[in-house]
Amino acid sequence: MNIKKCLITIVSGILITAVTHAQEASEDLTAEQHQLAQRKAELDAREKALDRREKKLAEKEKATASSTSRSREKGKAKAKHQQTIAQSQEEQAKAARAEKKLHEPFVQRLGEAFLEQLGTPAYTPPDPNAPNPRRIPPAPFDSPPFPSSDWQIGGSPVIGDPGELAPWPLMQAIYEGPGGQAWKDSKIQIYGWVNFSGNISTSHPSKQSENGNFPLVYDIRPNRMELNQIVLYVERLPDENQTDHIDWGFRYSMLYGLDYRFTITRGWFSDQLLKHNSYSGFDMPMVYLDLYIPYVFQGMNIRIGRIISEPDIEAQLAPNNLMASHSILYGFDPYCQEGIFTTTKINNQWTIQAGISDGTDVAIWQEDPGRQVTGTVMIQYTTPNQMDSFYFGDNVINNGQFGYNNMQQIVGTWTHKFNDKIYTATEGWYMWEHNAIDHPTAEVPFQSGSFPVQNGYAPEWAVVNYTMFRIAPSAFFTVRNEYFDDKVGARTGFATQYSEHSIGITWWPDKLITIRPELRFDHSYGDRAYNNGTRHNQFAFITDVIYHF
Repeated sequence: MNIKKCLITIVSGILITAVTHAQEASEDLTAEQHQLAQRKAELDAREKALDRREKKLAEKEKATASSTSRSREKGKAKAKHQQTIAQSQEEQAKAARAEKKLHEPFVQRLGEAFLEQLGTPAYTPPDPNAPNPRRIPPAPFDSPPFPSSDWQIGGSPVIGDPGELAPWPLMQAIYEGPGGQAWKDSKIQIYGWVNFSGNISTSHPSKQSENGNFPLVYDIRPNRMELNQIVLYVERLPDENQTDHIDWGFRYSMLYGLDYRFTITRGWFSDQLLKHNSYSGFDMPMVYLDLYIPYVFQGMNIRIGRIISEPDIEAQLAPNNLMASHSILYGFDPYCQEGIFTTTKINNQWTIQAGISDGTDVAIWQEDPGRQVTGTVMIQYTTPNQMDSFYFGDNVINNGQFGYNNMQQIVGTWTHKFNDKIYTATEGWYMWEHNAIDHPTAEVPFQSGSFPVQNGYAPEWAVVNYTMFRIAPSAFFTVRNEYFDDKVGARTGFATQYSEHSIGITWWPDKLITIRPELRFDHSYGDRAYNNGTRHNQFAFITDVIYHF
């Protein structure tokens, strides 16, 4: 019994202990669950707080960005407004200046235009993003500093080019005066230049002749200053870029100075040279009309009147030359022709020229054996990569009988562009006359060159090379070498061969002024041709200045 009680007591104690432990575990589990729930609530609250913070930060950033954007927009609007105000003020000031200039005397406007352009650089780099203003490939050269921006071709404007010329000071003063807009609309321009030079030479004048430098041209008189040319152009350039209508142009040129001796045509004011041997004189080397017809291939230009002969790297007009002096080759070939000359652009590679004239350097009304129906055919080919140009043909086609400068001429020029700073041009020709006579006759009392030293067939040939190196935006360096063979003296009066070697610089200090110093060495191989026929060699330092107006 006692044992039974004891077992009951032991079992009861165990059960009470188990229940007590179960209650404690349950209480511990409940507490732990409570703690976990509390922890989760805290984390949820913290997450919500972070979300609210992130939202606030996002809203703040958005507000800041919006504010920055608004600030930028306000800044842009303000800058645009200020720019508009500045443009308006500039336009108002420009209008005020224009209004003021309308009432200024012409001389005052001209002086102000000179001062303005004297402070303008000769060369301004073009905008690389600007569209090509013409329907043909871009010009291969920069002009200035080079004399021309296009490949060599004479007797025509550049077909495919709009023919726009920036006004020089004289034209600027006209544009800014009363009727200026009418002048602009007419496209007629008036401009020109003054060209003077000086030389120091190893040759000297003599009692027989002042022309000690000859056959160096144009500065034939040694050791002196010369007024080479004062030139005035009145011209209108046709727009040969467009293809929808016929356009027209003209040029009337007037020249006074020493250089008239090398442009004169027998019958055009020629007594001042041929009879009086004047060292300064007047000439009109170009008097012509241009008619542009866009419907023939890629365009045809018809030039009617007196022109400078189509071939040649050089030209009589000072700004068109690469150096101050001229090659012997250029000094003794045809100068001017009168007639009708066509230039037809077949495509971007080929251009064909054909013309008919009354001869070479003889007026249409002048009696002379050389005044006869004369043909001209020239062809220009430019490579597709715009790095080479070939210009060749027969410049004078008639019977070649002895007359005033009635030489026949086959001529060609190759120009190669190495890059934007270096290019070279080489020209060669062969000329001849039949039945030449070594003294003046009743029919041929004068010669543009010289009378030959023997009668009969009178040939000569020559080749010249120019190579140019651009050394600055507004300057380039030139090397010239040539060989000339005057076989019977019909050009220079000496039946001998010549070589000539020159170096020079062309520099534009500003838009209006060009300065061209050069060193030159001439040599005659057979006869003594220099220093009035007493020396084989001649050194000369020559400088010329061109002032545009």
